[in-house]
Amino acid sequence: MADYRNLIDGEMVDNGEWLEVLNPANEQVVGRVPACGKDELDRAVAAARRAFKDWKKTSPEERQKVVQGIAAAIKENADELFRLLTSEQGKPHAQAQQEIYGAAGLAAAQSTLTLDDVVNQDDDTRLSRTRRVPVGVVGGIVPWNFPVMMAIQKIVPALVAGCTIVLKPSPFTPLTTLRIAELIKDVVPAGTVNIITGEDSLGPMITEHPDIDKITFTGSTATGKKIMEGASGDLKRITLELGGNDASIVLPDADVEKVAEQLFWSSFSNAGQVCIAAKRVYIHKDIYDDLSKAIAEYAKTVVVGDGSQQGTGVGPIQNKKQYERVLELIQDAKDNGYKFLTGGDKDPSGTGYYVPITILDNPPEDARIVAEEQFGPVMPLLKFDSIDEVIERANNSEYGLAGAVWTKDTDKGVEIAEQLETGTVWINEFMHLSPFSPFGGHKQSGFGAEYGLDGLKEFTYPQVITVKRDAAV
Repeated sequence: MADYRNLIDGEMVDNGEWLEVLNPANEQVVGRVPACGKDELDRAVAAARRAFKDWKKTSPEERQKVVQGIAAAIKENADELFRLLTSEQGKPHAQAQQEIYGAAGLAAAQSTLTLDDVVNQDDDTRLSRTRRVPVGVVGGIVPWNFPVMMAIQKIVPALVAGCTIVLKPSPFTPLTTLRIAELIKDVVPAGTVNIITGEDSLGPMITEHPDIDKITFTGSTATGKKIMEGASGDLKRITLELGGNDASIVLPDADVEKVAEQLFWSSFSNAGQVCIAAKRVYIHKDIYDDLSKAIAEYAKTVVVGDGSQQGTGVGPIQNKKQYERVLELIQDAKDNGYKFLTGGDKDPSGTGYYVPITILDNPPEDARIVAEEQFGPVMPLLKFDSIDEVIERANNSEYGLAGAVWTKDTDKGVEIAEQLETGTVWINEFMHLSPFSPFGGHKQSGFGAEYGLDGLKEFTYPQVITVKRDAAV
């Protein structure tokens, strides 16, 4: 077990008070991090404010070089980082590798983004242009399901835009982020990136801090609403990427054997703890029996276990609170007599937050296991008759983050996608996010965007400068 320290104003520091971090695979302590409060937050924000004065004046090329240094540091230390990530988050090594290399790739790709001035008017009377100026000091709050990727997708656009940032990792998964902080300490100018850890109570302090100009948050819709409330006092800019209850729609022409495995992983990657995972899978009645059987048969080949062990496909739930919530949803399904194709039971004698792969056979639309975001290794399969019906059912949700359509007729897939009330829709794939395309939710899945130029703009204000030509002064 090691102690990890915070990055404040270019130095790795602690306050002598510690939080323990557990490995969800065995419930053993794997590290300690500082338990920070208002004093440490004030120091971090003050450092970010001082650094902003110079950082906002740097050229795009200077900022890009720093971000490329972050990408290189992560990539060069990927072997160490992915193993540490598995020990605190629980995901299998292969998926942890994907996250670490994905974070490095995201940083490298987004370092190439620039926001050019836009000419609004250029004639004999006026020259008017819009430029983008950095918002200021950013407060970033990161969840526990993809702690490294989510940290990078907040740090990098903030820096590229000319902002500085104070980042709070989840108290469940801070270790890898703090190790990255140590690796980039001398890559980023002091104060531009500050990373502090603490209990959930630290979040509202960030949201309400008078010297933070913007909040970027990924997490639950319930917490997002509290952040909006806290940020309203001084009208902070906010970006919220919140929950989802994402629907996949499988048309009758889909190849059962080909899509079964893909549909399985669209729900069960990272033990289902993915905001854009398929959480409701609608299958046309003509292929429902065959496809549901194929998915259930494939599920039997996937090992649930410790993510550090070779052959593990699905790891544990990351923390006890979420573990108990997933078990509660499964118990509700059992109490209501819904049919299970796999799962539904757990071994009460074991340690670790393991939930068996659970697939339900056509529960009712109003079942909790369908209507609520499970965020665990649970997949309800649902039967539908017509396109109009399934579109209505898919849209009947307070969420609107992502969705997918599976069909050989891609034109039909696009036609359906255009009627879904979500920010992202995939045709014949799942969970693909591009550094150059905006990602964000509709309805109660949040607002604002991450990734691409739209995501970068979230860290800026537009400023219009107009010059009157031939003016008599």
